[in-house]
Amino acid sequence: MDLKLFGEVFVTLLVITDPPGMVPIFLALTGPLAARERNRAAWQAVALALGVIVVFAVAGRTLLDYLHVDLPALQAAGGLLLVLVALELLTGKADDPNQQTTSNIALVPLGTPLLAGPGAIVATMLFVQQAEGWADYLSIAAAIVAVMVAVWLVLRFSGGIVKVLRPGGIEVLTRIAGLLLAAIAVQLIADAVAAFVTGYLNPA
Repeated sequence: MDLKLFGEVFVTLLVITDPPGMVPIFLALTGPLAARERNRAAWQAVALALGVIVVFAVAGRTLLDYLHVDLPALQAAGGLLLVLVALELLTGKADDPNQQTTSNIALVPLGTPLLAGPGAIVATMLFVQQAEGWADYLSIAAAIVAVMVAVWLVLRFSGGIVKVLRPGGIEVLTRIAGLLLAAIAVQLIADAVAAFVTGYLNPA
């Protein structure tokens, strides 16, 4: 196994997924849930993110080409999804546990597009395209799994923060997380638009 490549992939994906930055969003979305459901949401989100990244690593370019979808379009779609979630957080609709289930939260937006978002997908696809043998593929796979384990550990043990913040603190955290999500969504859409414009002005 190529340890240098392992380190590059691990650091790159760790920075993109940003486990510490995910904590306030995760707690805002799962705050009303019981500890057991919150833990289940953590591993479901990580499992989905791992599955999505692996699928795109193996067949991402083929899949996008078949659907005639460019990466900026995928990025814009992720941004729109985050806008919807951000609005729910900012308006308080996400606070009602009857309006959400653990699996829904784990799938969208935690699993995708937050963890397995355009950045992680594109980075993984580029690393796979540059790989030159089974040793490189093994290094990339090991790094992806290591990152997902790190993310799961951070989310799994973030539940202790809920006891400190209490309901009032969770409500404030929810609004802040909504604002952060809205900013991330706008940035994703802006980058996608810029990529589209650049592509049309400078066609390959």
